Amino acid sequence: MSLGLGIVLFAIGAILAFALNVTVDWIDLQMVGYILMAAGAVVIVLGIILIARRRRSISTSRTAVDPATGERVTRDETSTPETY
Repeated sequence: MSLGLGIVLFAIGAILAFALNVTVDWIDLQMVGYILMAAGAVVIVLGIILIARRRRSISTSRTAVDPATGERVTRDETSTPETY
C-alpha cells in the first residue's frame, strides 16, 4: 500500500513540476510538484523499511519438566508477521 502511494505521489508531482505548463496566480504548481515528489520519495523509503521489518520472524523453543508428572514438556512458539 505505501509503495503504491509513494509512486503515485511521485508521479503526480513529476507531472506538475515538469509536464504541466499552466500558470495560476494563487499557487506555484511547479513548487507543489516538487513537494509531492519529495513526499512520494519519503513514503517509498518508509514503505521499503516497513516491508523489510515485516519479513522477520521470531521462533522460541522452551523445554521444561512438569513438576506434577515429571514429564519433559517442550513448548514451541513461532511468530510470523501478518501479510496484507
